[in-house]
Amino acid sequence: MPIANSSLKHGFQETSKAEWKSPKEIKKEYPSASFIENNRVMFNIKGNKYRLIVRINYDYGMLWVRFIGTHAEYDKINAAKI
Repeated sequence: MPIANSSLKHGFQETSKAEWKSPKEIKKEYPSASFIENNRVMFNIKGNKYRLIVRINYDYGMLWVRFIGTHAEYDKINAAKI
């Protein structure tokens, strides 16, 4: 589990300090990112074993972590509403 924790921590740190102004900027840096309704973005972590979902307000440069978990846990949630 230490590798998983390290990967998740790294993903959280990277997204937390980002200053993206548009989805295009995210795609440039993270080509595998998926865009979900309600300004949510899903990032694959550690070869798609884990998922990180954030909600972004591009105008104010704010980011909220909405979900961090395994792919199996992700399959049980509604990513657009979490």
